Amino acid sequence: MTTSSQQYVETLLALYRCLPDTPPRHSRYDRHLAVQLWRQKVPLPLIESTFLLATARRLLRDPAYPPLNPIRSLHYFIPILEEVLDQPPSPTYLQFLRHKLAALKPSVNLPPLNLP
Repeated sequence: MTTSSQQYVETLLALYRCLPDTPPRHSRYDRHLAVQLWRQKVPLPLIESTFLLATARRLLRDPAYPPLNPIRSLHYFIPILEEVLDQPPSPTYLQFLRHKLAALKPSVNLPPLNLP
């Protein structure tokens, strides 16, 4: 793997691990999927949007519903990524979700990607 691919994979996996309800360590399957996403040239900002949207959906759901199981794999996010690829959310909406999540649970603060 090249330096750029390693940086992409490590950034993606670090973002994944900092999400609520995800394991503290990634699996080799998660790493393999991250490499596949790099090969498919999926931009990291779209991955970040996917994580933000999925986190908001999980945490902002009706508390009367039964709790969701923890996320065990990066593969959990693939259907949401496909949705984001088809129709990317607006930057305004993503900022709204960030503020909503920060107000709900300050520990859920996905750092914005500082990509060149």
